[in-house]
Amino acid sequence: MITAIVFIKADVAQIPEIAEQIAALEGVSEVYSVTGEVDLIAMLRVHDHEQVASLVPDHLNKIAGIKSTETHIAFRTYSRHDLEAAFSLGAPQ
Repeated sequence: MITAIVFIKADVAQIPEIAEQIAALEGVSEVYSVTGEVDLIAMLRVHDHEQVASLVPDHLNKIAGIKSTETHIAFRTYSRHDLEAAFSLGAPQ
């Protein structure tokens, strides 16, 4: 499974509509409206890099109101849940 994080700059007047369209794309697991340099962050979870290569330029970038995107591929996942599980080995529940 490939996880990609896509930073999206969008027309601020259309953020809710753009976010809904992105969320409807196959392979998009979540879309967050955020503060800072970008307007939206989309989480992609797909089976291979080819799906990322198709999803971002062929579908996501063609949504009206998207100004630019920046895609990052995740190497590893670290989560609080995983860390808590690792440190609680053998601890009574």
